[in-house]
This record gives sequence, structure tokens and C-alpha cells, in this order.
Amino acid sequence: MNRCPTCGATYAADARFCSRDGTRLLPAPDSSEVPGPATPAVSLIGQTLDNRYEIVRKVGEGGMSSVYLATDRRTRERRAIKVLSPALSKEANAMERLRREASFGMRLAHPNVCHIIDLGETADGLVYVVMPFIEGEILSDRTHRLGQIALEEAARLVTDIAAGVHLAHGLEIIHRDLKPENVMVCRRPNGAEYGVVMDFGLAKERKAEGELRKLTATGIILGTPAFMSPEQLRGKPIDARSDIYALGLMTYEMLTGKLPFQGRTQQEMVIARLRSEPIPLREARPDLDLPESVEGVLIVAMERNPDDRYQDAIQFAKAFVAASRGIHPPPEPGGDGLLGKLFGH
Repeated sequence: MNRCPTCGATYAADARFCSRDGTRLLPAPDSSEVPGPATPAVSLIGQTLDNRYEIVRKVGEGGMSSVYLATDRRTRERRAIKVLSPALSKEANAMERLRREASFGMRLAHPNVCHIIDLGETADGLVYVVMPFIEGEILSDRTHRLGQIALEEAARLVTDIAAGVHLAHGLEIIHRDLKPENVMVCRRPNGAEYGVVMDFGLAKERKAEGELRKLTATGIILGTPAFMSPEQLRGKPIDARSDIYALGLMTYEMLTGKLPFQGRTQQEMVIARLRSEPIPLREARPDLDLPESVEGVLIVAMERNPDDRYQDAIQFAKAFVAASRGIHPPPEPGGDGLLGKLFGH
């Protein structure tokens, strides 16, 4: 079971947010879930893949893959090796998804993106991808730990996240599952922190929408519903502005520890996103001294109509950074002067 740390309500294990107050749920202390039967796995520890990647240890495991820490013999750098699980290695759809992720990721070399370096296959026929080994704290974990992210820190992270997805958008690649769990907060040798966008596994090229649909069962919407744009929830075509909407929701949650839409059930929260206005930022956290301009920027980022949002991620990031310093940004988005209406420009 999961539990709301604000009101104490409990939910099923697959629920992520409290339907009463929008707070992100945490595992209940008395959780008594019984794990299912373990899936047999092949350990690669001690092996060297492609006569290059020396596997050191396993660092993670999910439903589709296992992740190992490895050393690159050529560069002596640490790498993360993502290996498709044996149970799925013969499934055409799963293999296609991994290969598609690699084909996208190899074009996304950027300091704020965990990109794909290499694609290969083990002697046992398991497909794997090689990525930089990223160490840090998952953004969702940091928000849970602190309750909310300070405005200055949020501005830095938004700038980094926007830079990473903007590169992808320039290549006509949409992340489509942007969420706090897919951002790592890392630290440079000088102590400075920065954000890295992870997991482009659901990404799509705008020109390849037909191919993506072939990989998805009819009626299933890919992505995480809590951060989906209204057009994505409705199953309509999406573009870069859907990622900008998700980044707006993420920014709101960073600043408040909550999501901007409420409902008695998860379904009602989705409906609220389709029909209602977001809860004002300073109403959600009246204890925080947040500039009015910050609230205005987030309102525009979370507009239901994509035409009324910021039209690219860098535009949003610049407006948010300016607003975090108390500056009212110019009324750029949507062509209708939405920020101007808010702030009298």
C-alpha cells in the first residue's frame, strides 16, 4: 500500500498521488505486499561484453531490463549497461522498443541527457545498450525528502531539463514521459549540481508516429498519466509542447510538493486536468514567499491548449528564471499576450 504523508490516506500500490490534496504518495510503513515469483535472470557480473565493457556489479532491475555498472576498457570510464531481460529477449515488440530507444539516444549526446553510447548483443543473445553511468539523486526522491525545492534550485534544474529536452525537440524527438522519476540531480567535481534527463524509452520522432502506434496495443496511452498533457490524455497527436506541459507540472511539484489538480479519485484528477484550472501556486503553499510572476509563468506552461503554452522549452526556462528573480517576463506565448493579461503588459 501507499500512504499520503499529508493527510494519512492509504491507496493501492499503483496509486502515485493523493486524490484529496495532490501530494505524492509514499510507501506505507506497514506495507505487506507479497512479491510474486522471481523471474530467472542471467548474471553478467564478471563478464566482458564486446571485448570492451567489463561488468562490475548489478545496480538495478526492472520489468524489462537489468542495469549493470561496467568499466569501458578503451576510456576507463564507468558505464551503465542496460540489458533486456531473458524473458523478453525473444519478444519482437520489446526488442523493437529497446532498439528504437538506442537509435534515439545515440543522437542525444548532451550534458543534460543520459544518452546512448553503444548497442550490442551478448553471447547468449541478449540485447544491451551502453550509457554514461550517472550518479545522483532522483528528482522525485529529493522532492520527497525536502518537501519542496527552493526556488533558486528549481530554476537551475528547470534550465538544465529544458536544455536537454530542447536538444531532443530540435531532432524532432519528443520524450513523452517527462516526470521527476526521469530526472537525476547530479554533482560536478566542483560541487555544483545539475539535472540530467533520463529514459527516452517512450520517446518518438514526430515523423515516426505511425511506427510507434504499431508498437502499442490499441487504446493504450504511453506515458505516466500524472504528468501527461491534456492532448496526450485524449490520445491526440502530440509535439514538443506536451513535454513543456509536463515540465510545467514538474516545476509546480518541485515548488510545492504537490500537483496542481485534485480529485477524490485518480480519474477525477485526470478529468480536472482536462477541464479545470490548476490550483494557484501560492494557494497550494501559502507558507512560501513565491513571486506572483512565477505563478504566471506556470499558468502559461500548463495551458490546456498547446497554442497558448510556451512554444519551446528554452522559452519556458528563460521565462521561469526571470520570474524567479521577480521579473515579469514579456507576453511571448500563444500570440495573445497571456502574460500581458496576467501582469498588465
